[in-house]
Amino acid sequence: MSPRAAWRLESLGFPQVYDYAAGEADWLAYGLPTDGRDAGTPRVGQIACRDVPTCSLRERMGEIRDRAEAAGWDECLVVNEQRVVLGRLRGAALGASSMTAEAVMEPGPTTVRPDEALATLVPRLRDRQVDRVIVTTPDGRLIGIAERETAERVHNEREGQEHNHD
Repeated sequence: MSPRAAWRLESLGFPQVYDYAAGEADWLAYGLPTDGRDAGTPRVGQIACRDVPTCSLRERMGEIRDRAEAAGWDECLVVNEQRVVLGRLRGAALGASSMTAEAVMEPGPTTVRPDEALATLVPRLRDRQVDRVIVTTPDGRLIGIAERETAERVHNEREGQEHNHD
């Protein structure tokens, strides 16, 4: 849509109008809402847990571990001020109480985009024996963490619904 059309829609009372020039693929990759034929496709952004523990590079591991455990997590994501994912803390790293997150984090963890269909994600997580995957926007901003167990359940429920309608 052109900027002029966006301003016109806004003047007509539409509360959320977007002038988005990057295209449909980019829109989807940011996990923004869609409609149409594929709108019902279960995607990873829909199942991502958004309430995950985060910390900054300079925080001490003792504080991070306590916060993660209190929230019921065994890991923490290292993010900057814009919530861009810089690293991941888990396992033995959480026990390094006098170290900073930067010193012990796994830098540049693998991420997926929120628009990835569960039909493609689930087999990949199974094959690689991965229980969780970090979900970010194309510019690396944290959306959340998707659990394989949840992805499998939602995917299987959808598959069952489709077979019942055949």
